[in-house]
Amino acid sequence: MRKTFMGLLLASGGVGMAWAAGGAAVTTSMLEGASKNTAAVLSFGMGSEGQRYSPLAQINTANVGRLTPAWSFSFGGEKQRGQESQPLIHNGKMFVTASYSRIFAVDLKNGAKLWKYEHRLPDGIMPCCDVVNRGAALFDNLVIFGTLDAQLVALDQDTGKIVWKEKVDDYAAGYSMTAAPLIAKGLLLTGVSGGEFGIVGRVEARNPRTGELVWSRPMVEGHMGHKYDKDGNAIDNGITGTPNKSWPGDLWKTGGASTWMGGTYDPATGLAYFGTGNPAPWNSHLRPGDNLYSSSTVALDVTTGQIKWSYQNTPNDAWDFDGANEFVTFDMDGKRYGGKADRNGFFYVNDATTGKLQNAFPYVKKITWATGIDLQTGRPKYTADGRPGDPTKGEEGKKGKTVFAAPAFLGAKNQMPMAYSPQTKLFYVPANEWGMDIWNEPISYKKGGAYLGAGFTIRPLFDDYIGALRAVDPKTGKIAWEVKNTAPLWGGVMTTAGGLVFYGTPEGYLKALDAKSGKELWKFQTGSGVVAPPVTWQDGGVQYVAVVSGWGGAVPLWGGEVAKKVNFLEQGGSVWVFKLMK
Repeated sequence: MRKTFMGLLLASGGVGMAWAAGGAAVTTSMLEGASKNTAAVLSFGMGSEGQRYSPLAQINTANVGRLTPAWSFSFGGEKQRGQESQPLIHNGKMFVTASYSRIFAVDLKNGAKLWKYEHRLPDGIMPCCDVVNRGAALFDNLVIFGTLDAQLVALDQDTGKIVWKEKVDDYAAGYSMTAAPLIAKGLLLTGVSGGEFGIVGRVEARNPRTGELVWSRPMVEGHMGHKYDKDGNAIDNGITGTPNKSWPGDLWKTGGASTWMGGTYDPATGLAYFGTGNPAPWNSHLRPGDNLYSSSTVALDVTTGQIKWSYQNTPNDAWDFDGANEFVTFDMDGKRYGGKADRNGFFYVNDATTGKLQNAFPYVKKITWATGIDLQTGRPKYTADGRPGDPTKGEEGKKGKTVFAAPAFLGAKNQMPMAYSPQTKLFYVPANEWGMDIWNEPISYKKGGAYLGAGFTIRPLFDDYIGALRAVDPKTGKIAWEVKNTAPLWGGVMTTAGGLVFYGTPEGYLKALDAKSGKELWKFQTGSGVVAPPVTWQDGGVQYVAVVSGWGGAVPLWGGEVAKKVNFLEQGGSVWVFKLMK
């Protein structure tokens, strides 16, 4: 394991103590209270629970119409593409990642660049869904983020200099990193991307000061977990699940289940929650069984990496319905629950401590693969003939029977995070209405090659809209209101105590709605599509709102007929900051 001189100092605690004395160090207690800290945005999700709710109310339903730009910062260069990053705010600086594994530190007062780190990427990187990055993590005086060639980089917040750098896995085998890391109980928790290449998803815990591994937990049944001693030696830490119980033959060895969206952590339960992606390959006839722990929510003991509970949203997934979406914890009826708007079209409410299913209901108009979720067993009620056909039994040579499926594989919701308001007790979900023709094909694993075994064509379901921001009641399953959008929604959502919901559109607008009614109160054209989540904070008695703008992501790459509908949109790369006009 490589270490820098600074990394060794960090391990000894000396530099960490100096930072703490200076008052700028980000601590575990600060991170556990981040959702209530109105002067900073210390983590992805505006708090590790992922609610994306701010108690700030200076900007509210009465005055949001006076919101105006304070400053804007361009990422520059030709390296634009999709910009899905959520900024972090701390100690007078904004830390914001950009496409192609870049990160900037920007002066909060005036938008001036303080420093930039641009990761040197090899030619052979294989990100499935654009060269995006969704954000960083803060700890001590470090800012830490993952790269497209599956490395972790920790930089000094003040200078941008590398403090430590660690290789997570082999990019030539399809591994990459796009999610923001998570800090929980003083540990750095990260996932991996690459499910379309037959990688094995996992969650790892590291010492955030040094990058040294603490434990690793695979997300595919049959693989061994590990913990690591002070010399970096791996010690067996229990096999995930029961080998071959839900996977046939050797397919579990390249089983997918990538943890590509990262996780959430709830101090109230002490658990970290990671969604897992699709099993590999997409051709489900090759892997009869549930294929644990793919397309699931998995709750982990942060200290040991042991699985405390799991819930599988789509057993034996045949439609690329990743269960990687965020699990957002909240209070309801005096208990702690978690909400998840799954790609498969159903919204799930689970007990955050035990995983027991409390409720499940559709949040999109059309679902073809299942008629509902059995609340007693927790399992889907599959639709007869809803699964694409077995290629070995097809009448078209090597192609199985084509079926129409909804949602499409890009999901009823994808990477764009939803928000929850304890004020209205509603979730605000950026949803998409689309379907696909999908068929299976023979496939075999080859290192670094696409591992799908399926073909598909995506198309819209309705003439007038694809995207819809929906206010969802987790208790009743009712949709309180919706706002339709012509193009698919691909950016995240934020809600505030000012009674507002903020979200962006591919058409380039950042919008503010009344959280109770959905009425549009304000919008601003950022110049490129918004596919990132907004944030808010207060500085010097003034509330600010920020969002990253830059069209891209999976839709223009994989969207078929949908991509053609939005091919007029221009790419870009910038961050916009707003405040109330005096």
